[in-house]
Amino acid sequence: MSELIRYQPDAALSAVPDTGFPQASAELLAARKAVLRDTQAFADGAFETESKQPLDAGFVDWPQQLLEDMKRNGAASLIAQIEQCAARLRGAVDSVVVLGIGGSYMGMRAMFEALCDPWHNELDRAARQDVPAIYFEGWNVDSDQQRALLRLLQSRASRHGRDTVAGRTAVIVISKSGGTLETAIAFRNFRAFIEHNFPDEIRNLIVPVTGDAGKLRNLAENAGYEDVFSIPDGIGGRFSVLTAVGLLPAAVAGINIRRLLQGAADMTEHFREADFGANAVLDYTAMGHLLEQPPFGMTTRVLSTWGSRLEAVGLWYDQLLSESLGKAEKGATPLTGVNTRDLHSRGQQHQDGRRDKLITNLLPGAPSQEPLGIPSQKDDADELNRFSGLSVPEILQAAIAGTNQAYAKDKRPTADLILPAITEHSVGQLFQLLMLATVTEGELIGVNPYGQPGVEDYKNNMMSILQQQIC
Repeated sequence: MSELIRYQPDAALSAVPDTGFPQASAELLAARKAVLRDTQAFADGAFETESKQPLDAGFVDWPQQLLEDMKRNGAASLIAQIEQCAARLRGAVDSVVVLGIGGSYMGMRAMFEALCDPWHNELDRAARQDVPAIYFEGWNVDSDQQRALLRLLQSRASRHGRDTVAGRTAVIVISKSGGTLETAIAFRNFRAFIEHNFPDEIRNLIVPVTGDAGKLRNLAENAGYEDVFSIPDGIGGRFSVLTAVGLLPAAVAGINIRRLLQGAADMTEHFREADFGANAVLDYTAMGHLLEQPPFGMTTRVLSTWGSRLEAVGLWYDQLLSESLGKAEKGATPLTGVNTRDLHSRGQQHQDGRRDKLITNLLPGAPSQEPLGIPSQKDDADELNRFSGLSVPEILQAAIAGTNQAYAKDKRPTADLILPAITEHSVGQLFQLLMLATVTEGELIGVNPYGQPGVEDYKNNMMSILQQQIC
């Protein structure tokens, strides 16, 4: 097993010594038992005997199930089918538009920003190793933005020719029901673009990822698209990042999805087996939960990502925590920060503002490329020659240490989630850790982490208003 993510709460425990953390083991172990009981109940189809409705616990064992399926069935496995479709798209097009909203796109965006070149879409095809440019749409109703992307793709088709790889675009549309309005509207527009520009290749250039029943499934069957992937029952949208929802576009982007799944499976095994105090999932859950309770009242949780590549992971987690636990007037408020950028904005509030925040540093580990250094300059106008020879990662480490010292001096609780490096394996671990921690905390606070009734309210109201406008 590769190195696992580590969780270190020492600084938080030092800042707030009477949290009750050492005594929380029984409560956390009971919560873990309940999560695993729900997982088994889901596997057994025991929905009617369980109090949780819905019971979308399928995500827990899904990564291991996919890996076992691959070992048993080889080229017929779901992993192989996803990889085959991804290879076909990489060879056929130079632009891929991923359409989805919420959990249907946020996980893939997190993987893309964490694991691909930061300037991926700006590179030429050779530098991208024949991986298409990746764009995300359908996550908002912004006419100007959609039109701008359509204009870019139309220009590309006209300039390079519709019959060339450089001129062609594919669309991956992700929606379990097909009825989510933002994504459905975008799909209409991008489907029309494909049909107008590539009328002989429509079946090959549109790939739906959807439920086994619903509007998009019906459309896909009637259109006869070459590849259609299913979103498994029992895995809700915000828990679906390691299904075809995230894995297909990730594979198109050249990301090793087997390593992603192995990382998630390793984290699940760690969650099942490791003791409290040495279990990253349980310890992370305990610290957040205990500091939210009186007398601390730290109801804001800041995921402070260091460097630039993990911000979208934080935004994915914002949705996961908010939609899962923000019910019955409960649930902490998540906030994603990027340092050192946000030390020059939110950092002031975190240092001197209300004492309602637990800050968790998400630390990226070793850089994936040769570290950039600080060169010496003859004029030394900025007086940085004294630091010449140091690397930029060393400057980042100094910023992390200096910030944590400042927080510790003022007894502002911080904890660390430490990645060995930003790799497919560690990102898979991170997704699974945060999903497992979320459902475990749901057990602690008596909230069903599955379903999102508040989101459905806005959807119903929006449709009612639109219906009135067309009557």
